[in-house]
Amino acid sequence: MATQAASPEQFKYRTSPTVTEAFENWLKDHAPELPKHTDPWDVSRSDIYAEDRWQPIFAEMRAKAPVNQVKDTPYGTYWNVTTVKTIQHVESLPELYSSSWDKGGITIADPPADIDPERLAERRLPMFIAMDRPEHTGQRRTVAPAFTPGEIEKMSAEVRMRTAAVLDSLPIGEEFDWVDKVSIELTTGMLAILFGFPWEDRRLLTFWSDWAGGTELAFARELHDTRWEVFGEMAQYFKTLWIDRMGKPPSRDLISMMIHSDAMKDMSPQEFMGNLILLIVGGNDTTRNTMSSIVHALDKFPDQRALFEQDASLIPNAVQECIRYATPLAHMRRTATEDADLFGNQVKKGDKLALWYISANHDEEVFPEPEKLILTRENARRHVAFGYGIHRCVGARLAELQLKILMEEMHKRRMRVNVTGKVERVRANFVHGFRTLETTIEKF
Repeated sequence: MATQAASPEQFKYRTSPTVTEAFENWLKDHAPELPKHTDPWDVSRSDIYAEDRWQPIFAEMRAKAPVNQVKDTPYGTYWNVTTVKTIQHVESLPELYSSSWDKGGITIADPPADIDPERLAERRLPMFIAMDRPEHTGQRRTVAPAFTPGEIEKMSAEVRMRTAAVLDSLPIGEEFDWVDKVSIELTTGMLAILFGFPWEDRRLLTFWSDWAGGTELAFARELHDTRWEVFGEMAQYFKTLWIDRMGKPPSRDLISMMIHSDAMKDMSPQEFMGNLILLIVGGNDTTRNTMSSIVHALDKFPDQRALFEQDASLIPNAVQECIRYATPLAHMRRTATEDADLFGNQVKKGDKLALWYISANHDEEVFPEPEKLILTRENARRHVAFGYGIHRCVGARLAELQLKILMEEMHKRRMRVNVTGKVERVRANFVHGFRTLETTIEKF
C-alpha cells in the first residue's frame, strides 16, 4: 500500500448514477449491440432473473442433465452444474476446480477480448475468495476473527438496537420501499461498523457494491470503464482510512485486521481493491437481498406467514429456509486445472464451470416442493447459498444473526408487511435479489 494519502474530504466521490440507471440509459441506444443468448440452457442471460422465470429452465436441466455444457454464449462456453450433489463435489476439490483470479476468478464473466494487456493487468483483482491454497488460507484467516461466535455475540446487541430503530421509524399504513428503508439501511450500517467506516458516508458502500456486482457491464465498454473509475474512487477512500490507522494499536475493524496481518499488510493496490469488493459485496448484497426476499416470500405464502406470526420459535429454522429460497448469489465460477470426469462428463483443462447455487437450492432430490417456502422444512440448513468447502462464506454467521434479529423484531412488533406496489428485481446473473419492493405495514 502507498504511505501517503489525503483525507476523504479532499476528494469528490460520485454517488450517481446508480449502476442500474447507467445500464438502462446505455440500453436505450445500444440494446441491439447486446450479444444474443440462443441456447435454451444458457442461464447466463440476466432477463430470466429480472423476470423471475429461471425456475423451469433449471428444473429441466436437473431432470435431464445436472451437468451440461453450453457453447458459444455471450460468456463463452461453460458447464452448468446444477444440483447439490454436483456442486458439493466440485467445491470439495479446490485444487482441481480453481477459484483463482488468474485462471478466471469466481464469476462467469471474462474480461473483454480486445482489452489492452496492460490495462487488463491493472484490472485484475486478486481477492481471497478468488485465490487457491495456500494464499487463500492466510488471507481468510486474517478476517475470520471478525466473524467468530464470540465476536458475533458481541455484535448482537448493537444489531438488535439498530434493527429496532429502523423498524420503529417505518410508517404504518403508508407505502414505502422496503429495499431502501430497511434492507439497504441495515446492511450498509453493519458494513460501516465492520470497517470502521464514516457513518455519514455509509451509503457509498451500497453504491460501490452495486457497481461491483454488475457483471453485465462487460458488454457496455464505456460503462465497463466507468465501473473501474468507481472502483478507483472506492480504493482511494479506503486508502485514506488505511493510512489513518497505520501505526495505531490493533482494533476490531477489518481494516485494522488487514494492517496488522502478515498475510495482508503488504497487499498490492489491486489486491486491496479486490478484497474490499469481496467484503463489501459479501456483506451487503447477500444479506440485503435476503432481507427483501423474506418480506416478499411471506407475502407470497400467507400460510407460512401465519405460522411465523403464530410461533416465534420457528424463526431460527425460518431464517435458513428464507436463505435457501432467496439464494442471494446465483452462481460461482470454477475453472478446471486438469482434465477430469465429472459425473460422466469429460471436463477439459481450462474449462469454465458455473455452479448454480440458485438451482441447487431448488434441487427436488434434496428439498421436496422446492418452489414453496416451508418454514418448518427439516433440512433447510442444507442449502448451499453460502457455498461449500474452503470457500464457504466467512460471514455466514453474521448474516444469519442479522436475519434472525430482523424476523424477531418484526414479530415482537406484530408487524405484517404486505407487498402493495412495484416489485423490481435485479437484472443480473450473479447477484440475485430486489431493486425495489414497495410495501405497506399493518399489525397482526
